[in-house]
Amino acid sequence: MEPQKAKILYVEDDINLGFVTTDNLNLKGYQTVYCKDGKAALEAFAKENFDLCILDVMLPEIDGFTVARKIRETNKNIPIIFITAKTMKEDRINGFMTGADDYITKPFSIEELLLRMEVFLKRSKITENKTSLPVHFTIGNFHFDFENLFLEDKKKKNQLTLKEAELLRFFCMNQNKILKREEILKTLWGDDDYFMGRSLDVFISRLRKYLSNDKRIELENIHSVGFRMSVAIK
Repeated sequence: MEPQKAKILYVEDDINLGFVTTDNLNLKGYQTVYCKDGKAALEAFAKENFDLCILDVMLPEIDGFTVARKIRETNKNIPIIFITAKTMKEDRINGFMTGADDYITKPFSIEELLLRMEVFLKRSKITENKTSLPVHFTIGNFHFDFENLFLEDKKKKNQLTLKEAELLRFFCMNQNKILKREEILKTLWGDDDYFMGRSLDVFISRLRKYLSNDKRIELENIHSVGFRMSVAIK
């Protein structure tokens, strides 16, 4: 018997699109809970356990950005994919700033949505595949646990999102090395377009904030090239 796939929270106020997408996800074996507005989505999220959220930006009752922020208040780890209008550039940037891991623009194909979903589900603990990459790192005074998505020192423990953890691990595995922007984007986002570049800047800012307690750690912007993370020796 094939194992049951992940449970998805899908929020879309366009009922026709919502039903079509839900049917397609269910046909692929996903358990899909479909909500037509932000309020219903938050109520469902409070009652049930989900593995991934797909949120439209423009929603009745409570908008998608607010839904994402409230989800992130209780769950830092769950992947969130925003659905945005193609012409609304600000939506994509705001989406990343409120904790989204990825975005998909309308109109989209179900194949594209499934591929983006699988990227995050394969990286999360829904699959039991073990990776050969290291999961524990020491960064100055910090301990970074990739497997459990946290970064801590003696003063504070920060719970990371999956994308934050992936980016930090990439820097840890390439410490003191200049990493080109396009290299980071293609490795972690799969592409290097303008909006993904802006989202990378957002995540870099977050990591700098998390690491700011140790002044020896520098996440340096190499002008017109990329970034480098280094830790000064005591």
